[in-house]
Amino acid sequence: MAPRPRGGLVQGVGDSLVIAKRNLIRMSRIREVVILALIQPVMFVVLFSYVFGGSISVDGSTSPQAYREFLMAGIFAQTVTFATAGAGAGIAEDMHKGLIDRFRSLPMARGAVLTGRTLADLVQTTLTLMVLAVVALVVGWRTHTNALDVLAGFVLLLLLGYAFSWIGALIGLSVRTPEAATSGGLIWLFPLTFVSNAFVPAENMPPVLRTIAEWNPFSATVQAARELFGNLPPGYEAPDVWPMQNAVLASVLWSLLIVAAFRTLSVRRYRSATT
Repeated sequence: MAPRPRGGLVQGVGDSLVIAKRNLIRMSRIREVVILALIQPVMFVVLFSYVFGGSISVDGSTSPQAYREFLMAGIFAQTVTFATAGAGAGIAEDMHKGLIDRFRSLPMARGAVLTGRTLADLVQTTLTLMVLAVVALVVGWRTHTNALDVLAGFVLLLLLGYAFSWIGALIGLSVRTPEAATSGGLIWLFPLTFVSNAFVPAENMPPVLRTIAEWNPFSATVQAARELFGNLPPGYEAPDVWPMQNAVLASVLWSLLIVAAFRTLSVRRYRSATT
C-alpha cells in the first residue's frame, strides 16, 4: 500500500524532529562540546558570587547572599543566550561541509533543517541549565516562590534561548566558516547582556544606558525570572517603564517576536544560500 501523502505542517514537524534527533545523536558523540559548554557558566557563577558578592549594592544591601539571589537570573539568561554561538557555528559547519546542500536535495520541508537544529540546541541548553541550577544551589542561591512559578521562570529563560538560537542560525547561514560564526555569535551578545539588569541594577547606570537596559529584551526576561523565583530585594519597586512593570508579558512578547522575525529571515537565507 502506498503511503498517504502528508500535509505541509505534518511533514514539517516530522522532518524537523528527524533533524533534531540527528543533531542530538551527533552532540552525544562529541561529549567535550557539552562539557566545555558547562565550564563557562559555572565559572561565571563562582566568580561573580565570590569576587563581586560583597562589593555590589543591591537595593542598598551589599550582602553576598542578596547579590547571589539577584545574580542568578542574569547568569541563567546569559547561559541560554550564549548558546546562540554554538547554534550558528553548527549550521556554518554543515554549510561548509556541504551537508545542507544534501538535505536540500531531499523531499523535506524547507525550514526543517533549521528548526531541527534549534530544537536540538534547546535540549542541550535545557541540560546545561539544569546543571547550572544545581551549582547555583550549592553556592547559596535559593528561590522563595512555589514550584510552578519557579518552573515558569525556567520556561521563560529557555524560550529566550530558543529565540536567540534563530539569530545564531541566521548568522551561521551568513558567514563562510564556523570560526566566523562563533565570533559573530558572541560579539553582539556581550553588550546586550552587560547593558542590562543582569549583573547590576539598571537604576545605577547613566540615563542613556539605563533606558537601553530597561527596554532590552534580555532585561525583561531577567526581571521576569527574578519575579518568578522570588529573588527581588525586599521592598523593591520596578522602574516605571512598561517592560519592567510587566516583565513576564514583555519577556514572552519579545521572545515570540524574535522567533517570528529571525525564523523568517533564516529560512529565506537558507533558500538563497543553497540555491
